Order: sequence, then structure tokens, then C-alpha cells
Amino acid sequence: MEEERESKIAGKREEDRENEGGEIFCGIDFYVLPEGCIAAVTSFTSPRDACRFASISKIFKSAADSDAVWEHFLPSDYREIIVKSDGAQSLLDSLSSKHLFMHLADTPLLIDDGAMSFSLEKSTGKKCFTIAARNLAITWGDTPKYWAWHSVPESRFSEVAELVAVCWLEIKGKIKTSLLSPNTDYAVYLVFKMTEGTYGFYSPVEGVVKTAGGKVETRNVYLESRDMYQIVPRRVGIFNQLRGRVQPAERQDGEKLPKQRADGWQEVKIGEFSTWMDVTDGEVEMSVLEVKAGNWKGGLRVEGIEIRPKMVKK
Repeated sequence: MEEERESKIAGKREEDRENEGGEIFCGIDFYVLPEGCIAAVTSFTSPRDACRFASISKIFKSAADSDAVWEHFLPSDYREIIVKSDGAQSLLDSLSSKHLFMHLADTPLLIDDGAMSFSLEKSTGKKCFTIAARNLAITWGDTPKYWAWHSVPESRFSEVAELVAVCWLEIKGKIKTSLLSPNTDYAVYLVFKMTEGTYGFYSPVEGVVKTAGGKVETRNVYLESRDMYQIVPRRVGIFNQLRGRVQPAERQDGEKLPKQRADGWQEVKIGEFSTWMDVTDGEVEMSVLEVKAGNWKGGLRVEGIEIRPKMVKK
């Protein structure tokens, strides 16, 4: 009778633990593990998993929220990157590792005197960068007749570039491979808006990405997604006259079309690359070109070029 009673008590304790926090997994009682051990195991998962573990019970929350876990999720060189920003020391001094991670995931940090922004991909902790328009090589970008520079409240950067009118669109940027997360598949996006007076973008633009290893990827994408015929002005002949030209807008491949972002800007993917095999001290070069059609175009507002990890579909 005594053995039966003890068995029932043990069963009730196990049931209570499962109801309270679900800490009985596959017959293993995680109450016997010290918090440091749970934290060590959690650090080999992912930021997303750590947040899930924190909801299991108090001991799991304490372990999953610890600096030991989130230091592992932060990039190894995060301090060197953060000190390139104004007010960086206050971030390092005032925030725990977890709160610093979440801050960098939610709020891009301006570095290098505003030439670039740095953030983290929330589910993986991989590094993301956006190169400001001022740090891109824009053909005729310093000629007011062709490009203008404005400060707009919706941009993270102090200035954005606005296309007045060109027939030769050429925007180039580059980033050091050593800045990026290793062993990662990246995608490159042009971040932009179209103004009310946009014209001339019925032809696709060419996105080019060249890696440090010499691999070149080229793709055609569209900066407008209107499924209709467009009448646009075009300069023709030696008299520079304007005339209307009707062109069909081809819009079949969704990946080639711009998408609206949560921050109010649009983006279109101009290429992909990987840091799995690339040289760590090289550069990745990226370009947006429309130099073949020869039609005049205007109204494009460029915030920058973003490089962020590809999202793997599960």
C-alpha cells in the first residue's frame, strides 16, 4: 500500500510539473539540470528558439534570457561595429545582451558617419547592412540637372537621392565580405520610392552582383508594377523633342517586381550571393543599370542598397 501511495504521489508531482511548465520531456526531468547547463544547451539553438524556451517555465526563462545565451547569438564583432556609431557606448553600458540584440533587430544603427546602417536578422542573428545613397556611386549624382538630394522624414539616412532626368541610369555599391556573417546566403535589394511625377520606367533595369570570388549574377527587374500600358515622355532625335511612347508592362515573375516594406519604402531584389566560399578580405559589388533602352526617365527616389540574409522557407 505504501509503495502504491508513493507511486501516486510521484505521478501527481510529474503531472503538476507538466501542467506548470512542461519540463518533463521524453522522460527526462529538467528540474535536475542546473540553470547554467540549460543556458549552455539553449545557446546552441537560435534566438527564435530561445524566446520559445523562455515561455516554458521560470527556470527556462532565467536561463534563456541570460547574457551567456545572447552573447552567443550576437555577432562576434558586434562591439567593433557598434562603436562606429554615435552614442554607441550608452547602448553597450545600459542594455543586457538580450535587449541589445532585440534593439539591433528592431532599430537599424547608423555607422560610419551615416554612410551605412547595421542591424540583425531577428530569427538568426545574422548581420544586415544598408548602404546609404550618399555612399553609392551614382552616375551624374552630383549634377543637379540630373539628380537632387533631399532630407525626408521617413528615411533613416540624412539624405536620399532623387532622379530628375537621365537616359543613363547607373547606381553602384560595394561592401567588404569581412563585414558580413560567414557561411550565409545573402540577398541584395534596391530600396526606393517612386514620386508622383515618375516616368520612363516601362523597361526593366538590370541588377548585377559580383562576388569577391569572381562570380557574377545578372537579372532583370522592374521598378514599377503597374499592369497597364504607360505613356511616357522620351527625348528623341537631335532636337531633343518630347513625344509619347506606349509600351506594355511585362509583369509575370513576382520576384522581379517591387514590394512594399513596413518602413514605407519599396524594395526589389537585384541579386544574391553567398559567403560560404568567398574570400573574407574581398568585396561584393552590386549595380542597378538601365543603359540600353535610351529613354529618359525620372522620379526615382533612392534610399540605398540593402544586404540581408535570405529567408529559408520551411
